[in-house]
Amino acid sequence: MNSNITQNINVGVDTGKTQLDIHIRPINLFFSVENSQKGIKDALKVIQKHSPERIVIEATGRLEMMFVLACAEANLPIVRANPIHIKRFAGAIGRRAKNDRLDAELIAHYAEAIKPTITPIKSENIRIMSDLVIRRNQLLSMQTMEKNRLSILPKSLYSTIKPMLTTLKNQISKIEEKLTSLIESCPEYQAKNAILQSVPGIGNIAAASIISNVPELGYINNKQASSLIGVAPMTKESGRYKGKRVIQGGRAQVRTVLYMAMMSAMQCNPTFKATYTRLVNAGKPKKVAIIACVRKMVVILNSMLRDGSMWDENSAKN
Repeated sequence: MNSNITQNINVGVDTGKTQLDIHIRPINLFFSVENSQKGIKDALKVIQKHSPERIVIEATGRLEMMFVLACAEANLPIVRANPIHIKRFAGAIGRRAKNDRLDAELIAHYAEAIKPTITPIKSENIRIMSDLVIRRNQLLSMQTMEKNRLSILPKSLYSTIKPMLTTLKNQISKIEEKLTSLIESCPEYQAKNAILQSVPGIGNIAAASIISNVPELGYINNKQASSLIGVAPMTKESGRYKGKRVIQGGRAQVRTVLYMAMMSAMQCNPTFKATYTRLVNAGKPKKVAIIACVRKMVVILNSMLRDGSMWDENSAKN
């Protein structure tokens, strides 16, 4: 092993439930460790010797988080890459064969060729808040399924459903209390929360979702904010073909929360109600009109957080 090669070192990590497969490029060093604290510690000792330019690991849900947090603690340049991007990269270079070793090598090649941006690691409180919002959405989905069953199943089975609904309702309430407590524990969160909730239609959950999942809001321009949340229409044109513009990508969880918030905002917020009515009267589909209103809300929220100002209906119309 040539330890003198220290420039342009890129590391690819293929994540498994019990194992991490690691490839260091261009020295072609491959090794595997357990996906545990001890295994990760041993892996970082080897990786640190080569001073990598970046370490890329696929975002697989939760399996990669222990490794990601360990890299952040060790001040290593970690990237959580979108698996779709790596899959498309494999197609672009004609890679068809697949196993753990080849996947790790592919990820390292992707890191070297594409040079993805280093992933900023959120603070512990922000991560907890984000997890609570996600878990609340999961419980709401289960609650909806149980309510649907209640309406179609025979009454003899009600006794198996109603206790579940009570449990789910109690757990949702506990999560909401924890979110409120986390926001109140930090002056910065409190300030953001006050600004966000000054907008008619934005409640506790929408505010917590924005604070935890879009910390960039208020520090970027309006176009970047719309694209980040996934409400910016993407052009589809080629030659004479003019396709319909659609939204895609972005942070779907936040977009869903804001979409539901907009359904409420249109009932109590004249600014969004007027925008929605104008678009529908112009022939736009209702869903498209709502997304346009969400985009307008994102732009307004971004400006408010940037300026540190509360909701003002007159300035929002401008």
